[in-house]
Amino acid sequence: MDTHVPATSLGFPRMGPHRELKRALEGYWSGRDSADELERGASDLRRQRWNRQRDLGLDHIPSNDFSLYDHVLDTAVMVGAVPDRYRASDDVDLATYFAMARGGDFRGNAVAPLEMTKWFDTNYHFIVPELSAGQRFTYADTKAVAEFREARRIGITTRPVLLGPISFLTLAKQRGSHASVTASLPDLVGVYEAVLADLARAGAQWVQIDEPALCLDLDREIVDAFLPTYERLVHSAPGVEILVATYFSGPRANLPTALTLPVAALHLDLVREPHQLDPALAGAPESLALSLGVVDGRNVWRADLLSALTRLEHARDHIGSERLLVAPSCSVLHMPLDLELEVHLDPEVRPWLAFAEQRLEEVVLLARALNEGRAAVEDLLIANADIRAERARSPRTHDRAVRERLAADQPALEARASVYSERRPKQAKRLELPLLPTTTIGSFPQTTEVRSLRSRYRLGELDLPQYETGMRALIETTVRLQEAVGLDVLVHGEFERNDMVEYFGEHLSGVVVSENGWVQSYGSRCVKPPLIYGDVSRPNPITTGWTSFAQSLTERPVKGMLTGPVTILQWSLVRDDQPREQTCRQIAFAIRDEVADLEAAGIGVVQLDEPALREGLPLQRADWPDYLRWAVSAFRVASSGVADETQVHTHMCYAQVADIIDSIAAFDADVISIEASRSNMDLLDTFVEFRYPNAIGPGVWDIHSPRVPEVAEIVTLLDQALAVLSPEQLWVNPDCGLKTRGWAEVEPALRNLVDAARIVRERVTRP
Repeated sequence: MDTHVPATSLGFPRMGPHRELKRALEGYWSGRDSADELERGASDLRRQRWNRQRDLGLDHIPSNDFSLYDHVLDTAVMVGAVPDRYRASDDVDLATYFAMARGGDFRGNAVAPLEMTKWFDTNYHFIVPELSAGQRFTYADTKAVAEFREARRIGITTRPVLLGPISFLTLAKQRGSHASVTASLPDLVGVYEAVLADLARAGAQWVQIDEPALCLDLDREIVDAFLPTYERLVHSAPGVEILVATYFSGPRANLPTALTLPVAALHLDLVREPHQLDPALAGAPESLALSLGVVDGRNVWRADLLSALTRLEHARDHIGSERLLVAPSCSVLHMPLDLELEVHLDPEVRPWLAFAEQRLEEVVLLARALNEGRAAVEDLLIANADIRAERARSPRTHDRAVRERLAADQPALEARASVYSERRPKQAKRLELPLLPTTTIGSFPQTTEVRSLRSRYRLGELDLPQYETGMRALIETTVRLQEAVGLDVLVHGEFERNDMVEYFGEHLSGVVVSENGWVQSYGSRCVKPPLIYGDVSRPNPITTGWTSFAQSLTERPVKGMLTGPVTILQWSLVRDDQPREQTCRQIAFAIRDEVADLEAAGIGVVQLDEPALREGLPLQRADWPDYLRWAVSAFRVASSGVADETQVHTHMCYAQVADIIDSIAAFDADVISIEASRSNMDLLDTFVEFRYPNAIGPGVWDIHSPRVPEVAEIVTLLDQALAVLSPEQLWVNPDCGLKTRGWAEVEPALRNLVDAARIVRERVTRP
């Protein structure tokens, strides 16, 4: 029996070292490049990724983890789950694929995209499969097999990755049916059987099937479906070893089910849930190998290799080398690609970091230690321990003033001076807004001109006065446009910001920002998460100057635009040497200082965006109360130090809120704006059951789709909102910020939004 412990990967970043996929996609979408050119670029990237992972020394290299947009969308296409409005034939070409993802003009008709939401508790967005009543599945796309064969042609036998059938159904949305999740499972499993049989014929030795749903609270019916499902799948591909992967938590109550699956291996995330190891070792049958995720696939701090190795040796002593695989906790899709791409990163912080490629090097090192003994890697283990010790004793990680401020923290800091019913008339008197006031979420198009201005300043081609002059010109143009289209509450446009979290990271102490640490958020959209290495504070005002300048240009109120503490935490790569709650509290006080400065400068409306609140929820409900306690508390610390007359907004986008509506209400924001158009106002059902007391702006324009909504379409959405909300509660706004859209879309869409608001306003105020 083979006693070699393999080093494995569950998935790899897709964009390329210089975001080649982003440029290829946007070249195709713009019409500059052909479909063939996009396919050639994608093939080059796949080959590069496979070769790089082979060079790193991995034994199991994934395939089918690459996607032109999203792997869940790929799965929907694979199983023929293409809604009729996109279906022109049985084949799903690129036009159909991207219509499902992005909407827009499709074969002469304007179509809306499928819904989009967050992938478990990450900042990655997936396309939500839409299933009809009585949905039938067919084997409609052979991408998984084609990419396996593509890798074989360059001499690499990969481990294909499939999203598991039960997780797929758990994530999908049923249209026009209240059937159980498992009702269509037998038909779906038939497609997976065909895919596995094809992979077996192509020469696959291992197949990875991701079932992160095993880490959720599942109905008994779903749990009971796993065993018969995997009995069928295993029998469909004799000779193929199936690994079922769980991640982002442990299966907990579902662990016995996971351990009884008749598969070759089970992957466990020991970073998020280290305590599941011993129960797994005790309960695993002799036929089951364990893939142990002992280094963090979602964060960037160098692993404690000695601790990870000790855990692996403990597992080996219990089940033997032949039943052990070494892996990161999850796909390293969620990490920046390569630390070697960083040239100017802070030299003290840099050695503390491991990006995706360095993380996989850690996996290879650990597997080598198991296979050859600790002595073979002793120098590397010592170097790792030294780096971690240097980080622990660095004075830059601890700020005495920040810690003293938190020690003096008082519950009174979390409360506004008065309740909402008393604040509201004071704000109405100050702001003098009409019924159904109109606004935007904050950002305006980040055009080539905007990016060039920031880039030239960063490179030293412009001095500070030249940069500020250029920025003020952009702000003034945007304020005048907002006045012209008739918006009631304006914004300055956020042109100085590269990203809503990265920008704040650049201005906070205890945080550094990388040059090339890009992470995919959705489609071609990438973000560069800040790296929080130490205690967080705000040395100087960040946004007050730009917002005050915009307010000086107009009599209408201008919102101060801030990112909330929970979102800064969630969308950063956060230090792992103290509780996340403590770091979030530090950020909250930093943002509180910024809110106070905006108010002192005369800004009457301040928005703290918290789109990440929902995604931060732990996967099991038992852990929700503690997270929601400190997350809500942090928002209130950040937002509550203002007078009653100052109106506080918050914003959430592409987040399922029904389960946490009471916590959202506990924010006590005067106004919440929230994504609604892509889901056709479905979220308003939540407000039927929970009567949200404050004001709400359910989005009426899906800004992630390249289309301009018609006035009648927006009126319909507002009418749906008014069936649930009172006119006094309702605000009118897009779903999200406008930075990814072009001015050619933004101006007509905002005019339509304002016209629709006027039509409905006149109707509800007519005697």
